[in-house]
Amino acid sequence: MSLQFRTATLADLPRIVEIYNSTVPGRMVTADTSPVSVESRIPWFEAHDARRPLWMIDNGEENVGWMSFQSFYGRPAYNGTVELSIYLAESARGKGWGKEILRYAIEVAPKYEVHTLLGFIFAHNEPSIKLFERTGFREWANLPDVAVLDGVPRSLKILGYKI
Repeated sequence: MSLQFRTATLADLPRIVEIYNSTVPGRMVTADTSPVSVESRIPWFEAHDARRPLWMIDNGEENVGWMSFQSFYGRPAYNGTVELSIYLAESARGKGWGKEILRYAIEVAPKYEVHTLLGFIFAHNEPSIKLFERTGFREWANLPDVAVLDGVPRSLKILGYKI
C-alpha cells in the first residue's frame, strides 16, 4: 500500500510533537536536547499555510509520520526555496518509506512555487544523508561543528535538490 499525504490540522499537533520528541534522545535528527511541548509548537504550526504546507503521512488508517516545507531565510528572493523536514514514528523507520516521501516532496514542490528543496542533516546521520543522496539530493554545504550535543561538537550538512 502506498502512503497517503493529508494536510495537518491542529488536532494532529500532539501526534506531530510525539513523533518529533521520539527523535530527541537519539541525538541524530534534531538539535533540541529535551522534548518540546505541544504549546511551544503552536506558532510553528501556525506558520504553515497554503504556500508552506505541513502534511501528515498515513499508511492506511495508521499515521506513520509528518513532513513540512518551511521558508528558507525569510527574504522574498528565497521564496522558491524551502527547508524540507521529514519525521517518522519509531515503528515506521527502516521500512523504505523515506524514498517515497522524498519523491512526493519533489513531485508536489512546483505546486507550491518551490524550485529548490533543502535538507538540513547532521553529518553523523549517515542513514538520512544516504537516503537523500539516493533520491538525487547533493551536498551543498558542510558547516563544521556548529552544534554541540551532550558536549560533542556536531557538523551540519545542507543537501539540496533543484526541481
